[in-house]
Amino acid sequence: MAYFDIRTPATAGRLGRAVDTLIASVADWREARINRRALAKLSDRELADIGLQRSDLDTMTRRALKRF
Repeated sequence: MAYFDIRTPATAGRLGRAVDTLIASVADWREARINRRALAKLSDRELADIGLQRSDLDTMTRRALKRF
């Protein structure tokens, strides 16, 4: 009978780190997309209240995508 320790990642070493990095990147991209959509729904006045302009949303999106 085989025993697998579920507390230790099955993907160890270089491949495991690559997979972990990929998963983290996708999660970061998804979070940036959700934030961008939420901010895009705000009016210009609401954006100004938090110190942003509509053009800042594009800059933030590009910056988030450059990490991938």
